[in-house]
Amino acid sequence: MNNTRKRYTSEFKTKVVLEVISNTATLAEIASKYSLHPTMLSSWKVDFIERTKDVFADPRKKDDSIREKEEALDEAHRQIGQLTIERDWLKKKYRQLGGIGP
Repeated sequence: MNNTRKRYTSEFKTKVVLEVISNTATLAEIASKYSLHPTMLSSWKVDFIERTKDVFADPRKKDDSIREKEEALDEAHRQIGQLTIERDWLKKKYRQLGGIGP
């Protein structure tokens, strides 16, 4: 028997959760309509409600951890640029002094 899990698109999940939230039918009726387990629908509903606050979040106020990661990435890029310049300068000087190499 094939035990692969069915994956649902975010559009499908949103459609079903909005139907659950609208209270047009009971959770059991909606689960039966879409051949889903009611527990799965409850889980989707909780996820949906928890994430809706992000829709209206101020994009200028990023999470501190994201900001820290961006700053670390910027520093890494700056350092890579500096090291590339230094490496190129050393290669040039090495060749000028008669060194063999790339």
